[in-house]
Amino acid sequence: MGWASPPPPSRSSRTRQISQWSPSPSTASSPTPSPSAASAASPTSPSAAVSWLAIVLLPETMSIAFLTLFLLLGNLGASIAEVANDAIVTEAGKQLQSPSMSGQLQSFAMMSFASAGALGNLLGGIAINLLSPRTMFLLFALLLLLQFFTTVAVPESSLNLPKKAGNSSKSSSIRKQLSELKIALRKPEISRSIVWFSASYAVVPLLIGTMFFYQTQHLNLDPSVIGFSKVFGQAALMAWSVAYNKQFKKTPARKVLSMLQVTIALLMVSDVLFVKGIYRDMGVSDSVYVVIFSGLLEALFQFKGLPFTVLMAQLCPAGCEGSVMAFLMSALALAIIVSGYLGVALAAFMGITGTDFSGLTVGILIQAACTLLPLCWSSWIPDTGRPEKKEE
Repeated sequence: MGWASPPPPSRSSRTRQISQWSPSPSTASSPTPSPSAASAASPTSPSAAVSWLAIVLLPETMSIAFLTLFLLLGNLGASIAEVANDAIVTEAGKQLQSPSMSGQLQSFAMMSFASAGALGNLLGGIAINLLSPRTMFLLFALLLLLQFFTTVAVPESSLNLPKKAGNSSKSSSIRKQLSELKIALRKPEISRSIVWFSASYAVVPLLIGTMFFYQTQHLNLDPSVIGFSKVFGQAALMAWSVAYNKQFKKTPARKVLSMLQVTIALLMVSDVLFVKGIYRDMGVSDSVYVVIFSGLLEALFQFKGLPFTVLMAQLCPAGCEGSVMAFLMSALALAIIVSGYLGVALAAFMGITGTDFSGLTVGILIQAACTLLPLCWSSWIPDTGRPEKKEE
């Protein structure tokens, strides 16, 4: 919803809520398009649109429980749509026979996502100063409805996806997909890669929510700064996607993912200098730092999925791409939830409250150290993807 963010908690509740703020995971999700990923994507937009419309129409005295329920409904719809979208991209990309084109569709999808994200955040930042929050919710709901009707209008045949053989029932189709998934997961290069990628998120106690509270409530940064940070991050994501497609697509996945993991840890360490005010003493304002470095950190977390999904698409046996990607993104969603709760526990353990951020620097250092842990078993990631035929 652009730069619009949830209203801050009341002064009396900030202290007890600060350790509960965790990042809102945009889980790139992926799928099993075997009856049809395209049809799976369409019902989800209305669920998100209904949630935003309900927030617009219901009275302002609506309880936090109901508000949370509607936000959960919206995120559920968005997640299912992303699962279907990633499945379509993976299966369509697998049909490109030329090795030189491997990963090109995933890169293009990431570039489109980043460019739309930058534009959306920019327009949202402009609109939030001109429109009321309810009007913003209404506009966002209408956009989701437009997306729904556009998706429904696209014939599935135009996607050129593999078709099911025969007219098997849904139950037999599900059993077949589960069987294919088991076969794929028996391959060490697939199962170990998924474990590594999921663990690279799960073992990190993310303090993104706490940093957001620190920036907006403690430093009192203008909301436009957070918005520009997201625009900058999406622009960087788009540039990295282009660079990956042009220069790093043939670089071993293990090397790329390891470099990204180290870079993320370094940016986290940079946050320690930011909290201590060292950058401020050097003449770098808090706003400039947040726009550049916070935007880059958020974009790196998103970009890390690109080389890994390209690798998985190469490793998956033909016909299993959707099922494997669905399992991968389910595992990733669980890993991000675990990471969020670990961040809550770390913030509570370090005694971080709405008025006391003395433990934040140590907490960030612990977060950075945990980010480097997955490098200890990076050998689980194969250097190259080897497309294989599905076992019978």
